[in-house]
Amino acid sequence: MHEFEIIKKYFSKLSTDRNSLNLSDDVFFCRSKNLIISIDTYVEGVHFINFKKPELVIKKIIRASLSDLFCKGVIPKYYFVSGSGSKRSFSKSNLKKISKSLKQEQNKFNISLGGGDTVISKKLSFTIVSLGFSKKIIYRNKVKKDDDIYVIGNLGDSFAGLRIIKKEIITNHHMRRYFENKYYLPELFPDLSSKLFLFANSAIDISDGLITDLEKLINQQSLSYVLRIDKIPISNKLKILLNKKKLKKENFISQGDDYQILFTASKSKSRIINKTAKSLGIKISKIGSICSPSVKSHIIDEKGNKIALKNKGYYHRF
Repeated sequence: MHEFEIIKKYFSKLSTDRNSLNLSDDVFFCRSKNLIISIDTYVEGVHFINFKKPELVIKKIIRASLSDLFCKGVIPKYYFVSGSGSKRSFSKSNLKKISKSLKQEQNKFNISLGGGDTVISKKLSFTIVSLGFSKKIIYRNKVKKDDDIYVIGNLGDSFAGLRIIKKEIITNHHMRRYFENKYYLPELFPDLSSKLFLFANSAIDISDGLITDLEKLINQQSLSYVLRIDKIPISNKLKILLNKKKLKKENFISQGDDYQILFTASKSKSRIINKTAKSLGIKISKIGSICSPSVKSHIIDEKGNKIALKNKGYYHRF
């Protein structure tokens, strides 16, 4: 079973409070307290390769957690960190690096450490709780038929970085450094967060992959989607890498770890979306549309032909 089947079968009946959003969203939203909470766990070997660069790993997981709130239109205020690991993982040297990186992230995103816990364990993992305050959020599963589908920033750089770190792709120092930074330091756009209320009907952050997360976005609605591969944004450096190594774009754009915002909006909102993108200097790309269930979800190439992806994204299976 994958994680959503487990939630539905074993835990959904325990969710008796509407603030939990039927366990179908990424956050807990207490309307009466204007309180929003997200929680994520990151395990070595699953969410990050190893702990050779603790100063970068901790930044990656903090940003991955904050992105859950940013895509809801919420500005994070506090975060909590619990870590389980060995004395080697939490050596004095590593703890100094972690502390320094957390301070840098606090300054960058204007957040504050609220608490946490530490546990001795053979397996290294971190659990991050992010907390913010808002009178409203942008939900999942509020997609509307004929909505346009948009994505913020570029996709695929993080996966390229992962493959380079694993030495599956060999490139020069300049390119290697660029893609490794994209893997460890996903770019978030706090200034855009509150603007999402102007146009987004539904939103999610891309953590497990473009297709997987798009399907999560509409998983409780009888709708489908059409995506155009040529409209899915990638960086110029990724274009160069793909051309040089003779790799296919479709094998990079839905592999996860992008942490960009994926949202849908009514066609009438295209002007304000373009205006917002221009004013903030942020790339916002229209990549497809939402259709009725009579149309099977699919992706089309530049010539209008349907194509299949070998990997739609990541699912936790048990």
